[in-house]
Amino acid sequence: MAGVAAPTVRLLVLGVVRTRGEAHGYAVHRELMSWRVDTWTAVKPPSIYHAVKQLEREDKLRAVRSETSPRGPARVVYAVTAAGNAEFFRLLEAALVSPDIEELGAGIAFMRSLPRHRAAELLAEQLQTSRTITDELQAMKPQWPDPQQPPHAQHLLDLWSGVFGANANWTEAMLERVRGGEFRFADEA
Repeated sequence: MAGVAAPTVRLLVLGVVRTRGEAHGYAVHRELMSWRVDTWTAVKPPSIYHAVKQLEREDKLRAVRSETSPRGPARVVYAVTAAGNAEFFRLLEAALVSPDIEELGAGIAFMRSLPRHRAAELLAEQLQTSRTITDELQAMKPQWPDPQQPPHAQHLLDLWSGVFGANANWTEAMLERVRGGEFRFADEA
């Protein structure tokens, strides 16, 4: 995980502020760290604060007030704007179909913000994408009949097809849970 994918941290920040109604940067950081987001993404505290400021500059978040803090400078409290709400849903839908595991994880974290049927549609698309990638990777193996040339190409293809195969299995199970009525979605509030 060399760097944070901007869509992932943006989705996480918008999602936390949206869920809480209002939040300052430290509250967003604290919330994400309570989820152990640093163990399943490359998101680190500086990227969270950078995303908050960037989203404010883009009018996706707006400052609603400042709170004094006994331990430091005042904290600016933010709310999601209409543009931020639209960005949240755009990022959420993109994440739920993304082959990037970090982005998908962020999408799963907020999938209940969608209507159940839409979450199921997107997970079905994710499932198909994962299966297609798995099949395409396996289909490439005959191009390298010598497992040593290029260096371990067949083994690397096995590794990645295994990753996407596992993702497909997980997504299939999650899709069954969603279709089976598990979780509470936005249209069921």
